[in-house]
Amino acid sequence: MFRSFAVTLLVVLILLSACGTPTDNSTASQPYGSAVSTTAPAPVSDTPASPPGAANATPASGGASTDPSSGTKKQYSAPPKMQIDPNKTYMAVIDTTKGKLTVELYAKDAPLTVNNFVFLARDGFYRNVKFHRIMKNFMDQTGDPLGTGTGGPGYNFKDEPVTREYTRGTLAMANSGANTNGSQFFIMNQDYPLDKNYTIFGKVTDGLATVDAIANTPVTAGAGGEQSSPTEDVRIKDITITEK
Repeated sequence: MFRSFAVTLLVVLILLSACGTPTDNSTASQPYGSAVSTTAPAPVSDTPASPPGAANATPASGGASTDPSSGTKKQYSAPPKMQIDPNKTYMAVIDTTKGKLTVELYAKDAPLTVNNFVFLARDGFYRNVKFHRIMKNFMDQTGDPLGTGTGGPGYNFKDEPVTREYTRGTLAMANSGANTNGSQFFIMNQDYPLDKNYTIFGKVTDGLATVDAIANTPVTAGAGGEQSSPTEDVRIKDITITEK
């Protein structure tokens, strides 16, 4: 009970301290987090199945359409069959319009999630996909073929246990509730005390300057009032997977 109260108080202080600070990358005049009240914005996917208020609370993902500017994206009827070996080491190079990121994937910790990411990356699903939700001092969110926060691969898959913290450079799945993972994921651009509701599947080992460059993209208020909608087009160019 005490820990829950302390975390809630910390989140409120973070939101208040972010208002009007020099590091705010918002191009709008209203304060950061004003649409969220006392709940921290989180990595959510605003899908039709998402619970009320989910989009204002966390990193999210969902849907089954495409952003015309991203080209036609495949939709799948079910999650991919297991094609990775959890005993091997998998690395991803995420090439973006802001630079490259090298990521160590946690195949042993989150085999279902890494398998999903590897499958989609190798199939070209992430190619030309936008970073549609950017929040400096929090996270950069991408993986939606629609570029709106409502898209996904056409299926959901289960959460996996979270044993690590949401530290700077961490990759985790966005969702709209329990067991609603799809294709959307986020990269932490700052340490943040999120509840462990988002499966962690990797960590940036090289390219934190690129994470910062994405985080520094100017943003404005989206449809819900959250200061996270980039005014500059930032995209994944391609993702290359290696294993050893």
